[in-house]
Amino acid sequence: MNIRTILLGAIATLSVAPSVRAADQVVAIEPEPAELVRICDAYGKGYFYIPGSETCMQLGGMVRTQASSYNPYAPVEPSGTTWLTRSEIYVNTETETEYGPLKTTTTLRFDYTDDSNTLGADLPLANISLGGFLIGRAGSQYNDWIGYAGNVVNPDVIGNGPIKLNQLSYFYDCENGMFGVVSIEDSFSTSVNPSSADHYAPDAVAGLGYKTGPWSVRVVAGYDSIVEEGAVKARIDADFGLISAFLMGAWNTDGSKINKYANGDVTGSSGDWALWGGSTIKINDRLNWNTQFAYADNKTFQAATTVEWFATRDLKIEPEISYVNYDRIKNETWAGALRIQRSF
Repeated sequence: MNIRTILLGAIATLSVAPSVRAADQVVAIEPEPAELVRICDAYGKGYFYIPGSETCMQLGGMVRTQASSYNPYAPVEPSGTTWLTRSEIYVNTETETEYGPLKTTTTLRFDYTDDSNTLGADLPLANISLGGFLIGRAGSQYNDWIGYAGNVVNPDVIGNGPIKLNQLSYFYDCENGMFGVVSIEDSFSTSVNPSSADHYAPDAVAGLGYKTGPWSVRVVAGYDSIVEEGAVKARIDADFGLISAFLMGAWNTDGSKINKYANGDVTGSSGDWALWGGSTIKINDRLNWNTQFAYADNKTFQAATTVEWFATRDLKIEPEISYVNYDRIKNETWAGALRIQRSF
């Protein structure tokens, strides 16, 4: 090998070395800006992706303050003027799965009244749903599924069933206008259902409905396994946009006593049957006028009228006047309420 060959080889080696070293160097990549919140519009308003997951979350709530003059639910008690303040926080989640959306619903509630000078905490809703099934705490399907007794502040002076309880429910939709529900509900101990400590059978609810155009019809039945009686409700709704109305009737399997699904009024059993009706008139985008009446076999009569005024978006001011005649105890009660609620 001559000198010329050695020099050419050395020059070639030196020319390649920098590029080899460059290839071995770790090059820092500029970080991409973090997307703190991704909107998840597949499930409705207010949902966003939880960072690092494919689960969508919705946060919301409301603050309500309500002053009332007399209590239509307690005619024989000196109530005078009361003031209730309530706060609720909603946390809902949804994740898409091979069985459909996996959902959770949670509501935390806090109440304060000056009369008792106490702060009460409650968990009205805490449930999981998937593929038509719901399990956990929710409104009794005897009420939630068929609909409550009017859009007024005090709609259930004449009782129309239980409110919130633990349950396992299944909802079905035949996609031809027919729909329904089957529910197994907790047979908890209440003043209606005396001690159930040694009772293990759940209560049962089943309902069937049909909807066509602005009309819908629902029928639901509930069975109280402790009292071993129950009730049946039927409801007709009509919604024509500016005007909506409903008529609902209930039958108690034994009108001489009350059970969880026919829970009477403050005077006791409502008798064999009860009726509720009401309407909502949309006067304009910010003003609704709601009315409601109720009458039962025991001759208890209630009428209420409410104006819902949305002073601004998500701020509702709602005055109400109601009248109740408890024929059984010969008592007439006029009551007023003013509710102010901010939702978010």
